[in-house]
Amino acid sequence: MYCPKCKDTTLDPTKLEDGLPVLGCPQCAGSLLSLLHYRDWVERFALEDEIESTASLEAESDTKTALRCPKCGKIMTKYSVTGESTHRIDLCGSCDEAWLDGGEWQLLKSLALGDQLPKIFTQQWQTRVRTEKAELGRIERLTQMVGEDDATQAVKTKQWLKSNPNRASLLRYLASD
Repeated sequence: MYCPKCKDTTLDPTKLEDGLPVLGCPQCAGSLLSLLHYRDWVERFALEDEIESTASLEAESDTKTALRCPKCGKIMTKYSVTGESTHRIDLCGSCDEAWLDGGEWQLLKSLALGDQLPKIFTQQWQTRVRTEKAELGRIERLTQMVGEDDATQAVKTKQWLKSNPNRASLLRYLASD
């Protein structure tokens, strides 16, 4: 079986964690993970808390193009991890195999998602990620229009108003000018 990213490098048996077998690419450090093996591993092993800086993990390269499953040859679907990260996990729906680019396993662990990988592939998770990305885009556009200080204050005020029981009255007052 060949690496879906490098195309000509053979995938070798290795482990992401103790008891979690994968097929790894020695060239790009990507891993093909069977979700069947993953689910078994989650049930048997506790993932140690391993917090790393996501800033350093963002430098790892994420595959931008569509990948073909090394097992069946079908196109793998990309699933976003979070709204703040550009990383996407590739999944073959036919084989139930996930492709993790180099550094993505460490990213998942740093986000406390190492033992929750299947959640990322749900519609509910992806809807939440799209909502996060849209909000981050709105904040970025606001920052460009009014500057960082005013945008930060506006975000704080919005969060405060969101949970305030007098929200409607406060908004009417602010709009009355």
